[in-house]
Amino acid sequence: MSEQSPQQEFSGLRMGKPFGIPVYVSWTWFIVAAFITWMYGKNVRNALPELDAPAAYAVAFVFAVLLYVSVLLHELAHSVLAKAYGLPVRRITLYLLGGVSEIEKEPPTPGKEFMVAAAGPALSLGLGGAGLLADIYLVTGGGIPQQLIWQLWISNLIVGVFNLLPGLPLDGGRMLRAGVWKLTSKPGTGTVAAAWGGRVLAVLLVAASLAMAAWGGQGMDFTGMIWPLVLASFIWMGASQSLRVARIRARIPQVDARSLARRAIPVAGDVPLAEALRQAGERRAGALVVVDHDGRPVAIVNEAAVQATPEHRRPWVTVASLAKSLEPSMILAADLTGEPLIDAMRETPAGEYLLVESNGEIYGVLATSDVNRVFTGV
Repeated sequence: MSEQSPQQEFSGLRMGKPFGIPVYVSWTWFIVAAFITWMYGKNVRNALPELDAPAAYAVAFVFAVLLYVSVLLHELAHSVLAKAYGLPVRRITLYLLGGVSEIEKEPPTPGKEFMVAAAGPALSLGLGGAGLLADIYLVTGGGIPQQLIWQLWISNLIVGVFNLLPGLPLDGGRMLRAGVWKLTSKPGTGTVAAAWGGRVLAVLLVAASLAMAAWGGQGMDFTGMIWPLVLASFIWMGASQSLRVARIRARIPQVDARSLARRAIPVAGDVPLAEALRQAGERRAGALVVVDHDGRPVAIVNEAAVQATPEHRRPWVTVASLAKSLEPSMILAADLTGEPLIDAMRETPAGEYLLVESNGEIYGVLATSDVNRVFTGV
């Protein structure tokens, strides 16, 4: 199972860097590898009765590893094509339910979105087809190789078809999103449609599993429902997350540097905090910018540090001791709005940014907390 997601903090065990893309294996992979080995080992013993139990489970473990190599190739198909389109790929992580490609930017057009999403299922189906041909024409006579190839081509076929289902966070959901985006010229509308498609898929997956159990006259077998419930939960949560992201992105055009800016006053670094705050109050300013002897801005007084300073200490604390030096990337154009403004802030995370006019004149200070309030309640 594959998806493209935003950055995640947990990496796991680093396995290599194919095509310049770091690949990690989450500890949850070992859980599913043990589960596959245990479940498939029984099938191997039935299919190859000449093997003793240790050998059969060893073959099952090899299958688990090869299956995740197939998942890795699936994710590499996404990531390599994304890199070819100029989209940065942070890493690939293999985990409990498959893999995830962390593509840090969305494709700029619906066509590229569709191609990046379709690359993974296409490769999985290609592996399935190649395995089928090998099973028919190359590896005959039974034995361990044919058993592994038979199981792998079926698994890749299932992975490819399943990921084509039209609902986020599956690849088919991104393909659906690209189609709606193309028709409406609104990527947000595509995301909402594909996310609801994912929710419908999650419900249908559980309903179909219950119906099949009832049809077969097996009654309610909870153990047989574990895997469908896990998959349905994953799809539902991924679709819900996509809806939240769509709502957030709908508010991005409301982010305007000028309208959110705080009026700032320049102060020398050796001025006591109490005096600087008094001056800011008189001039109805909401930010303090430390300037040098020539009046050039060199730092911004950190709002959190000011609030953490007790009032009885403010006459004895200089503003310079509570200020963060200005890096070039913390100086933003006052005209920035929407996505370009968010991208500029993302490149250099900070509490405050200095806004300047095109001639270098200070316009004000943009606080990250004020930008975050635009998205409050999403």
